Amino acid sequence: MTSFIPMNNVQFDKRLEDVQQCSDKVILTFADGKTADASILVGSDGIQSTVRAHILRHLYPDQVEPVYADSYCYRGVIPIAEAQEILGSHTDTAKFYFGDRRSCVAYRISEGREFNFLLCVADASKPWRAGHTVTEKVTHEQMMADFQDRGIDERFLRLLSKASPIRWGFFHHLHTPTYYRGRAVLVGDSAHASLPFQAAGAAQGVEDALVLSELMLKLARGSCDNGNSETQISAALGAYDAVRRPRAQGQLSRAAEVGQMIHFQHQEVGSDMTRILGKLQNESFFDQLWFHDLKKDLQLASQKMDECLQC
Repeated sequence: MTSFIPMNNVQFDKRLEDVQQCSDKVILTFADGKTADASILVGSDGIQSTVRAHILRHLYPDQVEPVYADSYCYRGVIPIAEAQEILGSHTDTAKFYFGDRRSCVAYRISEGREFNFLLCVADASKPWRAGHTVTEKVTHEQMMADFQDRGIDERFLRLLSKASPIRWGFFHHLHTPTYYRGRAVLVGDSAHASLPFQAAGAAQGVEDALVLSELMLKLARGSCDNGNSETQISAALGAYDAVRRPRAQGQLSRAAEVGQMIHFQHQEVGSDMTRILGKLQNESFFDQLWFHDLKKDLQLASQKMDECLQC
């Protein structure tokens, strides 16, 4: 994939500190004191996004920061042989293990040579004490205490003992009123950081890039001859927002709902596994995620851009 990237356009060890929008450009100021100009700023700078703050802080200041989802996890990666000693044949495919405010997500990585696992805790009574930092180091005893004396299969305790005693907080951008302002636009986690319970957050970022690149190509080809470049850019980013935001936010909301079901916290189905599985295995539940027509999204985005320019 890197062979497609013009490396002379890539710079590392840069931290964006400020964004200033002008009528004809965006000015970026970095921590090393240097600046750069751009026609369009695409912020893919993650859940603690500087670009997100620039876009939202004036009109929607309460939507800038990611929201703690009252849950966290411990993570570990071990050789597959160690995992098989603990879980046996349960290491064959990716699995979710459901439980009362406790769960486990586990799957093979590294071409099957290693086993990745997350042991998750959902507890609304415990606020996140580390502020906006997404990890918190604890003692091994504190980590183990989160799963002891709860009637949990001892195999999960053995697995947990191999994890690093670091809590990874689950944060998301549950509500985002817009993905753009002026010449600045958001993609990926900076736009819609999601809980991991549909394994679809990164894929939504790829979809962002697909739609946005199509609109940037439309701009670059000069296929829009109405108005000035500022008008055209606004039309392109507005079309991107109109197409991508409903879908990405829908995935985000659904991931949060799946997380509630995994931890027996869903108001409708509670801890009834028959009802939980009935809901999850209903073909319509995941169809919108897995069988969405992306070609139609590209056509719709292009159409919306043209409509905006004709107004």
